[in-house]
Amino acid sequence: MTATTATTKLPLRSEVPATDCWDLSSLYETEEGWQADFDKVASQIDRFETYQGRLGESVDTLLEFLTFDLEIDRLAERLGTYAFLRTSEDQGNSDHQARKLRFQNLVMKASQAASFVRPELLAIDADKMDAFLADPKLADFKLQLERIVRYRPHTLTDREERLLAMQGEMSGAAGNAFRQLNDADLKFGDLTDEHGRTIELSHATFSQFLQSPKREVRKAAFDQYYEVFDNHRNTLAATLAGSIQRDVYYARARNYESSLEASLFPDNMPTTVYDNLISAVRDSLPAVHHYLDVRRRKMGLSDLHHYDTYVPILSDVKKHHTWDQAVEVILESLAPLGSEYVGTLESGLRGRWSDRYPNRGKQSGAFSCGSFDGDPFILMNFKEEVLNDVFTLAHEAGHSMHSWYSASHQPFQYYNYTIFVAEVASTFNEQLLTAHLLERATDDTERAYLINNELDGLRATVVRQTMFAEFEKRTHEMAEAGEPLTVASLRATYRELLDAYFGPDFVVDEALELECFRIPHFYRAFYVYKYATGLSAAVALSRRVLGGGEAELNDYLNFLRGGCSQDPLDLLKGAGVDMTQPQAVKTTLDHFADLTKQLDELI
Repeated sequence: MTATTATTKLPLRSEVPATDCWDLSSLYETEEGWQADFDKVASQIDRFETYQGRLGESVDTLLEFLTFDLEIDRLAERLGTYAFLRTSEDQGNSDHQARKLRFQNLVMKASQAASFVRPELLAIDADKMDAFLADPKLADFKLQLERIVRYRPHTLTDREERLLAMQGEMSGAAGNAFRQLNDADLKFGDLTDEHGRTIELSHATFSQFLQSPKREVRKAAFDQYYEVFDNHRNTLAATLAGSIQRDVYYARARNYESSLEASLFPDNMPTTVYDNLISAVRDSLPAVHHYLDVRRRKMGLSDLHHYDTYVPILSDVKKHHTWDQAVEVILESLAPLGSEYVGTLESGLRGRWSDRYPNRGKQSGAFSCGSFDGDPFILMNFKEEVLNDVFTLAHEAGHSMHSWYSASHQPFQYYNYTIFVAEVASTFNEQLLTAHLLERATDDTERAYLINNELDGLRATVVRQTMFAEFEKRTHEMAEAGEPLTVASLRATYRELLDAYFGPDFVVDEALELECFRIPHFYRAFYVYKYATGLSAAVALSRRVLGGGEAELNDYLNFLRGGCSQDPLDLLKGAGVDMTQPQAVKTTLDHFADLTKQLDELI
């Protein structure tokens, strides 16, 4: 048979069938509807000024302001969600970019107009504020006000807050530059896969190439992909350094001891949770190194490179899922969560919650984007031959159902759960999917394949994300100490971590150091640790639900319904896991070690 040489190109957005795209009509049915709400918010910004200097005059005045502010926030969320989703579906569309920029400018103006609020609330006499908080009229806003009072040591004067608010758009310049370069401007060329097909190499197809059973294809994809980043290393280092310096600046301006403390403060999260995670994973790295050696041996390789770590060890096991097949197996796996959960999710995934497949200019990766007044949308770049995409869909579905439950059971001001607990809901779904697929496995080969997939998932989510978290911590500490953030220093820092996390018997290619310049999450620092802590909590909670009864299920569903009505650690304690202790992380890593032994025995 003669191999085909036809080039497979990503379709234009206009060429994608509507049934494969999300339906944003739950947000806005027309552009005119979006514009009408935009104009409404714009016309109300001056109203903030009428409350300045009056927030402490009476309970009634404060209630009136908080109700007005909530209405503006709710409209702004709706406007912003729509603008963001339209931009993410086609980064090259100038109309979408213009809409997003107009919204960002509107938010900046509103932030400036409302910059007096926190300082004025914090200037209210403590006894008077206590009396306000005890008044039943403010019951719906009591927790919101208490959380504001927490920020007293980190809130500046009215003039200083206004200056910081004016910097909002400017402070995002580094991240915006990275996203435009990474998602729209970088071109990686074409590559021939193991079947002789010429396919465009992109962020979306890179993972597909890395799962090729042919090592020369994996290596070619790795080399070609990172050559592009090497060609832009100075620009990328500058944008990353700019983002880190921004974090340090704002932390210092607001009187935090460090940028890490500043980032964890909104969740009322002690820095020990972050440090305990790194310590627990570091202590378990020998188990990770053991797994990598098992992978090398089972793949019949004399050495192991990064591009060898994504392909299934049992490459002859074929796992192909159409969209509908992926949805079906996910729904089956989530049956223990009850008919309401499964029925709602089925309606969304078989309907148009999700933007399913890659197209030219579309944002890479996957995400869930829920809002109070719209459907909890999911962006995917789904590929039928990549099993991990089924897990990604289950993961994002966890986020979306968390949004659905919290919006259905909490008022607007308490529905928007924090990322820390969000990663529990998403990885919980992955745990149930793994358990379901292992139950359905028909032989040891398939079981080994699934265990391998589970191991790779744990390594990617707990170990890899913790490495990222340590990189963020170290680079921010470098900036705080006045050390220069250059191409050389950033690469050297990342190289030290690569050597430690992959071990002495792993071949770390020099090009892999460039990975530190391409991770979008680094522009939202101290975020990725939540993946690792979230999965650790999810492992514990999934075992609790699967091994329990109605009470354990209700505990978990109440956690999903909780939104941000409690602090994250308290929400998790109510669900059945205490993340102030390292036990959940250690248990997960012990599970990793046990799975490695099982895999070694099965194949």
